[in-house]
Amino acid sequence: MLQPYRDVLTRPGALAFSGAGVLARLPMSMVGIGIVLMVSTIYGSYGLAGRVSAVYVIAQAICSPQLARLVDRHGQSRVMRPAVALAAVGLVGVVVAASQEAHEAWLYAAAVVTGAGIGSFGSLVRARWARVLGADPHRMHTAYSLESALDELVFIVGPVLATVLATSVAPSAGLVVPLVAMLVGGYWFLSLRSTEPPPAPVGSPRPKGSVLRRPGMVVLAIVFVAMGSIFGATDVATVAFAEESGSKGAAGVILAIFALGSLISGLLYGTRVWKRPLYLRFATGMVALAIGVCFFFLVQSLVALAAVMFVTGFAIAPTLINGNGLVQDLVPRERLTEGLTWVGTSLGVGVSIGSSVAGAQIDVNGSHAGFLVVVVSAGAAVVATLAALRTLRGDAGEHVHDSVEAGSPSATGGAAVAACEVAESVEPSRSVGTLDA
Repeated sequence: MLQPYRDVLTRPGALAFSGAGVLARLPMSMVGIGIVLMVSTIYGSYGLAGRVSAVYVIAQAICSPQLARLVDRHGQSRVMRPAVALAAVGLVGVVVAASQEAHEAWLYAAAVVTGAGIGSFGSLVRARWARVLGADPHRMHTAYSLESALDELVFIVGPVLATVLATSVAPSAGLVVPLVAMLVGGYWFLSLRSTEPPPAPVGSPRPKGSVLRRPGMVVLAIVFVAMGSIFGATDVATVAFAEESGSKGAAGVILAIFALGSLISGLLYGTRVWKRPLYLRFATGMVALAIGVCFFFLVQSLVALAAVMFVTGFAIAPTLINGNGLVQDLVPRERLTEGLTWVGTSLGVGVSIGSSVAGAQIDVNGSHAGFLVVVVSAGAAVVATLAALRTLRGDAGEHVHDSVEAGSPSATGGAAVAACEVAESVEPSRSVGTLDA
């Protein structure tokens, strides 16, 4: 099973940029929960914690597509070196403001600066795979499946590490590690110039308008907002549920188990060729994810919650992967970075909405009110998906089917992937269940 992965990692420079990318992506699984743990502990309010986390995610969601367009035109290192420095300054500001119990306005301001510069290293890594492997659909499939599995590894290690540090060392300690990882991993990655995709040629026309003008992209954006709300509300509700159960430190372990199920299925997905039309697999995954999260509301113990999350995790990546795969058929090749980043942005907006709403509900009615927000978000995602299924099929169905027959790669939110022929090569950041071949 591992031979396809060995094959792509032996390409010149591949192991280095993939490894650096893992370290640079660690903040994506630690900053959100780190903010929630720190602010809820110091200020005693899950509502405030959720709002600060939401502000961070919204800033990232707004700025990431703009950074992606700049990267396409000017190159990764030229754009992201100052951006990483800006994000680091913002994250230091969040830690300092909270440690001093400053007015919440300072927390919001620092969160905005952090989100504005942090960007999406997942997209940069996948852009390099596209450069190294070209348009080989089978190897692209393997490479993006690998990156999806590594994303899951990040989501396994990150929440646990953030929780242990915040509860055992100091409330702000959970944000120190992602700060170091962002600086070390980010600048290491950006120093690897041999695999960096070239910027757009000088004098090439600038793209006009937004890719969201396409109906299919609007549909995906709406669905991904609802999906993000599932994840954001789940994070906050899990922390609150663990605290109510007398073991706040277990929250990180449970969220890691959630990602572990996704990691396992992601590795399996990378070895398969999928033949069913992509839009149908996307809808199937969304329904499966919605059914799974409904059980979160019913659990009464940490062990039960961990078990349900593990099983539900198998549905996350297929849904994200297939949704991002649809983007490759909905936008022009030269605007893939922007298209995929918008999907990741929509997911981030949803995370901010979910964490904020769930935090407010938890403050009033306890952790199960947060899980109720998860269930409502899942229902909205299913309704939006099924109501617009004809749009997705009409925009991308026929071409996607051909791509899948050829050998479907995978993708993650916000990748600068080339080659429209590799229509199903995009694979998102969680994992993949064996939905149906």
